[in-house]
Amino acid sequence: MNTIALIGSDSLLGREVRDIVATTAATFDLRLIADTGERPGLLTRVGDEPTVIGSLDATSLIDARAIFLAGSAESSRKALELLDHSAGATVVDLTGAAEDRSESRLRAPLVEDPDAETPIQAPVHVIAHPAAIALALFLRRLHAQEPVRSSVIQVFAPASEHGAPGVEELQNQTISLLSFKPMPHAIFDTQLSFSLLAKYGDEAPVPLEDAELRIERHLASLLALPGEGQDAPMPSLRLLQAPVFHGYSFSAWVEFESNPGVDTLESSLATASIEVRSIDVEPPTNVGQAGQGGIAVGAIQPDRNHPEACWFWIVADNLRLTAENGVTVARQLV
Repeated sequence: MNTIALIGSDSLLGREVRDIVATTAATFDLRLIADTGERPGLLTRVGDEPTVIGSLDATSLIDARAIFLAGSAESSRKALELLDHSAGATVVDLTGAAEDRSESRLRAPLVEDPDAETPIQAPVHVIAHPAAIALALFLRRLHAQEPVRSSVIQVFAPASEHGAPGVEELQNQTISLLSFKPMPHAIFDTQLSFSLLAKYGDEAPVPLEDAELRIERHLASLLALPGEGQDAPMPSLRLLQAPVFHGYSFSAWVEFESNPGVDTLESSLATASIEVRSIDVEPPTNVGQAGQGGIAVGAIQPDRNHPEACWFWIVADNLRLTAENGVTVARQLV
């Protein structure tokens, strides 16, 4: 059996990878490796199988066919340094830590052409931003069925995009507000609890604008991939930070060359990766989408002020979307 090392085995992304591997047909074994701050040597499980979490060193990476980067920036840097000084395995980066390396390739198997004859070869496979994957799935399918003229999309990001520290900060901010105590602000540098943010505080380690630009870069690349819906027009995007723990939500305004109507859109959008909720069904929510792959689309309504446009509501589990694309790449490698 092929072995793939998972660095950051107890991170939010790491747990998602473990869950997918444990609950689907296994084509490889996972070797769990501790992230920075985790204790190596602990006994845990992958599905029903007991396993020990190893330490991050050159020995732990020996014989690994590929390596998942799913932990902190520090552990990703250390892993890449170890691989640079040895005959390294292929890297599947779920965090974006290796995005700027010249040998990296942006990947999103859910969007890529399934009929492509030549497998993608690269030393580093960087999984695209989950918001870009979700929007590429939606826009390419839409454009293939009903030509799109333009679109405007507001993106509502969850705290879990910053991993466990983001989730914990939102939780602790809420507790502190309700108990009249000072709020922690290491991640967002401002109050996120009970608030929508168009900008983080000046001392935030990762500005919201940087995430918006990353989504745009990745989405532009995914829309240009060959296959169904290729060259769908790039939307105008606005990224907002929402006071939610998990799951992206998107409010999309789409102008068509000729509006086909809500019924046609509902029937033509559905695929294995896109669940469509009709107008007489409760719209999808980020909470309801937790643990689900692909995206869900609902609340499709015509724009009363523009005859060729419609509104769409889209949700996606950011952790699941990233992990399922990463596991798909790993299965292609083995």
